[in-house]
Amino acid sequence: MTRIVVLTGAGISAESGVPTFRGPDGLWEGHAIDDVATPEAYERDPDTVLAFYDARRRAAASVVPNAAHRALARLEGAIGEDLLVVTQNVDDLHERAGSGNLVHMHGELRRALCLNCGSRPTWDGDLIDRPACPACGERMLRPDVVWFGEMPYELDRIEQAVVACDLFVSIGTSGAVYPAAGYVALAAAFGARTLELNLEPTDAAVPFDDARTGPAGELVPAWVDEIIAARSPRS
Repeated sequence: MTRIVVLTGAGISAESGVPTFRGPDGLWEGHAIDDVATPEAYERDPDTVLAFYDARRRAAASVVPNAAHRALARLEGAIGEDLLVVTQNVDDLHERAGSGNLVHMHGELRRALCLNCGSRPTWDGDLIDRPACPACGERMLRPDVVWFGEMPYELDRIEQAVVACDLFVSIGTSGAVYPAAGYVALAAAFGARTLELNLEPTDAAVPFDDARTGPAGELVPAWVDEIIAARSPRS
């Protein structure tokens, strides 16, 4: 059996209408990154940060999974735990498409993080009005999103999966943000084949064995069809 790790980035959700993180103007939906995506920004101006993520949470709820998300869910249905999807995205499009074996390394818009007790409750409402934490009652909830300068989630689990995989696939990611940017080299070092599916090739430190360019909504379903066909018993 082929063990597959798929890393997804902003490019896969962009086709659903979710704005990509790194625009050509260096802004994120009109905001400088330092103003909305660092712990210092939150300490300096929590209202701006909370309002920004409240707006993003509402926007993410208004879009739907695309063909690439659905294809990955279909692949999981076919090969089960031999597939792990690691996403850098904070939207829930993978879940809504049907993926279950999934790691959100940069957190989730639909969760809050309590700075008092550390709980991470599911959260669909706004945080700007300082609602109480369901676990401890304190009004110290922030978005459960990993900001610059903070440690991504489940790094040990991700690294173990990358080291053990037979095929590593990168979909719709710039390859510019570590530690995610280093996974292709790690996978290759342990003997995995590597594949990139992206609108345009990235300048990875270790080149992918195969790189296919085009929209994720076209590339991913075609690749999934190949994998499922290859694993089907010959008649």
